[in-house]
This record gives sequence, structure tokens and C-alpha cells, in this order.
Amino acid sequence: MNIIEIAGQLEQTGYIVLDNPLPDKLTTQLFTRCQDDDPARFQAAHIGRGTDKKQINSIRGDVINWLDDADSTDRAYLACMETLRQGLNEALYLGLFDYECHYAIYNAGAGYAKHSDVLAGKNNRILTTVLYLNEDWQSSDGGELVIFEPTGMEVIATVIPKFGTMIIFLSESFPHEVLISHNTRRSIAGWFRVSGS
Repeated sequence: MNIIEIAGQLEQTGYIVLDNPLPDKLTTQLFTRCQDDDPARFQAAHIGRGTDKKQINSIRGDVINWLDDADSTDRAYLACMETLRQGLNEALYLGLFDYECHYAIYNAGAGYAKHSDVLAGKNNRILTTVLYLNEDWQSSDGGELVIFEPTGMEVIATVIPKFGTMIIFLSESFPHEVLISHNTRRSIAGWFRVSGS
């Protein structure tokens, strides 16, 4: 990853879309890990946290599995994101303290309504990352990530979830949604957080 390029674009626009920032071998290994062949691993995603945590499929329809540091593939990805965390802290003084992430699978018919990644009453998530793990994705497959400007009224970017693409954006600044997918859509969603979260 070119951290100088990423930092510069984040400073200028607040988001960046990267084509294949990770080694091909790692991306392929992550794809293998993000399969829905083990229902015990992937659980229905919720919205909110704590007592406000709810599962509402009409708002959010993915199933998730948090990355596991004990797995060598997950550990390799987390190491890449740790390098990015350190580099962005040096370049932008963001005070990023840690990183959390999960695999996400949207089956056909699932999406995620417009939302913000900042949880109510907390400013813990500073940067959002999404890495897409979809081989041979077609425009007819849907599942695009739509990024809105801060008021949520105007679309500023639409990202096709093709294999190896990553988007990074300021969590507080950009409401976004996942359009309905017409094929199985895989990704890793993650958040760099500040201390005390």
C-alpha cells in the first residue's frame, strides 16, 4: 500500500478507492476464508450495540465472522492493516489506536440501508475500510457501495465490489449504503478506532 498516496487523498477528499492494494496471494487466501460453507462461523449481523443491538434484515442482511488472530491468513491481513495504521498516524496524526474487522457475506437479495459507521453517542470509529472479495463480479450483480456527502443527500461515489478493490473513508463524514446484491457478495469491513473506545 502506498501510505503517502492514501494519506494525501484522505486529507483532500476524505476517501480513496484502491485497486488491488494487497498481494494477490493474500487476497485469494482471504477469499477462501470468507466462504459461507460453515454456518457455525457466520452469524446474522446486527445494528446498534449493547442494549440497542437488534437484528433487522430489512435494514441489514449480511452474515459476519470477526477475523481471528489465531488464523495465519487473518493474521497476515491484520498485519497489513497495522502497517497502514502506523503510517497514517505518522502522516496525519489521527491517533488511531486499534483496528477491528469482520468478514461479511451478503446473499442474493440482501443489502444494508443508508447508515453511518459511528455508533450513537460515540466517536470511536475514525476510518472505515472495506476490502471486496468477489471474483468475476458483473454490473448486473448489484451490491454496490454508495457513498453520500456528509448531509446524506447527494451521492459522491459508487464502488463496484470487485475482487481486490478496497475503499477507505472517514467514518464520521460519509453516510453510505450497500445496494441489494443479486449474487453472493463477500468483503471484509473494518474500522480504525481511537483510544478509549
